[in-house]
Amino acid sequence: MDSDTGTPAREPTLRNVGAVATLAVQRMEREHQWYRELSAQDRSWVGLVAQAGIHAFLTWYRQNDDSLPVTADVFGTAPRELAHTITLRQTLDLVRTTIGVVEEQVSLLAEPGEEAQVRDSLLRYSRELAFAAAQIYAAAAESRGAWDARLESLVVHAVVRGEADDALQSRAAELGWEQVSDVAVVVGAAPQRSSAEVADALRSTAVRKGLEVLIAVQGNRLIVVLGSVGDPLASAADLAGQFGPGPVVVGPRVPHLFAAGRSARSALSGLDAAAGWPDVPRPVAADDLLAERALNGDGPARRLLVDRVYRQLAQHPDLLETATAYLESGGRLEATGRELFVHPNTVRYRLGRIAEVVDLDLTRAREAWIVRVALVYGRIAAGSWRRGTG
Repeated sequence: MDSDTGTPAREPTLRNVGAVATLAVQRMEREHQWYRELSAQDRSWVGLVAQAGIHAFLTWYRQNDDSLPVTADVFGTAPRELAHTITLRQTLDLVRTTIGVVEEQVSLLAEPGEEAQVRDSLLRYSRELAFAAAQIYAAAAESRGAWDARLESLVVHAVVRGEADDALQSRAAELGWEQVSDVAVVVGAAPQRSSAEVADALRSTAVRKGLEVLIAVQGNRLIVVLGSVGDPLASAADLAGQFGPGPVVVGPRVPHLFAAGRSARSALSGLDAAAGWPDVPRPVAADDLLAERALNGDGPARRLLVDRVYRQLAQHPDLLETATAYLESGGRLEATGRELFVHPNTVRYRLGRIAEVVDLDLTRAREAWIVRVALVYGRIAAGSWRRGTG
């Protein structure tokens, strides 16, 4: 206390805090473009943070106890949204600039004769305040990352369930996916790692390949939604190493996220049926598993198989007849020719035409088997249509 007036001896210091803070703000405006680009409201909040920081330093200094920690309470002055407006680097600019002005104007804040002591304390305070700021941003990033992961998982789950509703649109927009096109879903086993590690590895690879990605682990399955894909199978090949052991199945490419349910259903159906193909490639397109999916009870796959093979061949009766006879003969040209009363070269020509029409080569064992399955389902469907039950 001042012996003459009875007022606190440091009261002039408090009155000068605002003036020093104003000088700090003026310097920020001169030296930092990011500050000049802020809105008037955000610049006002930055000024209040600077003033709160100076006041907090003086309060800490007056306690005259070096063991007392420097807290991040100074940043509580500003609204939480400000942390999304200015970066950690810009916050450190704010700290350094304010501390520099305080050093220059220490005579306005320190008692006569204490200037050197205040400057020494200011050095420690500024260092620990910078650490406190870094901790705030690290915690915010962790919290934001956890929220983004949860939101991402909700979007992927909605895609799997085919829920292309307003909720999906809103969540996709928050993740920046409302304008992403050329989407495909990739599924496989989840590796024996944490979900965070899996997501980080996948995201890192996707970024290098110029892909957008959404990731979710559902039980023992890893589901990846890829955006901006040109060749889904090639893109999946780049990511296959991040999946656990077993098949990796790629759904068909669709125009956008809100149509991705079809890709997800195809991929998941393929994953369930992939065990039926002993030498299944990794990755494999879901459409290459149509026969296995059909045999596993996938109605849409069965209809697609019939449409792509049986109905196409049915438009060319000689090709359908040749395919049937060739398969029944065990793939023998001469036997097929005798059955159809045509020359083996005619059979060979028709096999080439079949390959052109349905993109399946009957001289290859697997492709011949796919056609056989398609013809069986096609005949069953045709019989149902004739009976009026299909």
